[in-house]
Amino acid sequence: MSGDPILPAGDTRGPSKGGSRGPSGGPDGRKHVPRPLLLGGILLPLALLTFSCSGCSPIYVARAGWTEAKILAGRRPIPEVLEDPATDEATRHKLLLTRQARAFAIHMMGLDAGDSYTTFTRVDDEVLAWIISAAYPDRLESKTWWFPIVGRVPYRGYASRGAAEKAERKLAKEGLDTYLRPTTAFSTLGWFSDPLLSTLLVYDDVNLVETVLHELSHNHLWVPDFTRFNESFATFVGHAGAIRFFCGPGETPSDPENCEKARTRWAEYQEFSAFLDVFVGELQAVYARADLAPGEKVAAREELLVATREEYARIPAPDPHLRLVTSFLDAPLNNAILLGRMRYSHRLPDFQALLDAHEGDLPATIETLKRGAKGLEDPFQILPTARGRSHEGPASSR
Repeated sequence: MSGDPILPAGDTRGPSKGGSRGPSGGPDGRKHVPRPLLLGGILLPLALLTFSCSGCSPIYVARAGWTEAKILAGRRPIPEVLEDPATDEATRHKLLLTRQARAFAIHMMGLDAGDSYTTFTRVDDEVLAWIISAAYPDRLESKTWWFPIVGRVPYRGYASRGAAEKAERKLAKEGLDTYLRPTTAFSTLGWFSDPLLSTLLVYDDVNLVETVLHELSHNHLWVPDFTRFNESFATFVGHAGAIRFFCGPGETPSDPENCEKARTRWAEYQEFSAFLDVFVGELQAVYARADLAPGEKVAAREELLVATREEYARIPAPDPHLRLVTSFLDAPLNNAILLGRMRYSHRLPDFQALLDAHEGDLPATIETLKRGAKGLEDPFQILPTARGRSHEGPASSR
């Protein structure tokens, strides 16, 4: 909620912002070493480490390091920005909301926020970076890039759209499906003091709180090589946390309008996740057919998409919570796009089922996930299966 040739000095939808924690004299007393950065849900290693990894472009690293350096150098403490007479009221409101969300994450959700979101950086562009991902057209398998510390990640990030489009054309020439998207946030997984970026000020109050909590969850839990679990976990934390933030603990919501909005959005994401897991299961069955050539599998995918669109078009009075499903079906689809959506929306109802099993205790649920996820071959194994649904799609994001 949150990487590519941008910000290898750190790495989507997404993720946190930063100041350095440090050397031997850092506030936490830890020795300073290069750490990863998560950009718009994308994780990249710091420039120093990226230079040593095979297949990493020095130009890519230099541009990424320069981009992150500008962001970190531009940080201002949020209290200072709040006291600045030049700060407009809309910005002041969003900064105060961010401080409240951060405090809520720490004291009411038990998240390790570090120093993230204690500073603010104004950036020149509305888009922080451009994220490119790629996949093989006849199977649900991402092209991945390997980096020290974070392992394999299924995306790269670029500071300019032109550079990202050039990389996309190169991948397309290799016969891969591609997906190019903008991002407005990044996370260093707690190793740097991630700032609130001005790119997030356009979000409404609910989306801003969701994003802050999403990004802070990456500080709290990141399982190397399991991007899909990490991002789906963060999606759950962002939405469930926003509901608690705006609705409050009692029966009467503390902010009725935003409480309802937060609940509706989480319901939409769960419906989309349930749909996507079933759709992916059907698609996997197509791709597993040995009697089909690669081109025939792509054609069969399009037939499945058309049939699914027709099925949903026949619903006389669609559930309003299906908004994300219908918008997904209305858009073009390839495997890179599909995997990108799966990355943030896998088994979301099962995260909710775990919360229900903990009787709505969100901090306890998060702690259960943190304790159990890292000890499993597949961290999704810690989740129960909600409403008896089966999950036929791939369960991890290796």
